[in-house]
Amino acid sequence: MLVDRATGHLSQISLPNFDPTYSATSWYRDYISYCGLSEDGKTVYAIVAQVGRRKPILKKSVGEVKDDGKAAYECSTPTWQRQPVRVSFQSQEGQKLTFTVRGHAVDVVDDTAEEEGTE
Repeated sequence: MLVDRATGHLSQISLPNFDPTYSATSWYRDYISYCGLSEDGKTVYAIVAQVGRRKPILKKSVGEVKDDGKAAYECSTPTWQRQPVRVSFQSQEGQKLTFTVRGHAVDVVDDTAEEEGTE
């Protein structure tokens, strides 16, 4: 549910591929990020969606669901950075994926290049 603070109007929002088992959401302004599950239940996706848009601005496959029902890529709650606007998805094993959000587009950030530049 989305609440308009000025009017008190409630509206339902659609979160593509949202699954409470694999999805821990994180908000930044009108963007929401989470790990979602495919309709067939076999693939885990990193998803960034914008309120008011029908399709997510990012939907990247990050792993498969194993036969035992556990995801190969179980991510924690995504984290947001403000300048520049970035979202990071981190798996339980420590693998990190970072994306830069620019309006309705998303770019992949190479963390290894940034780490080498800061040394």
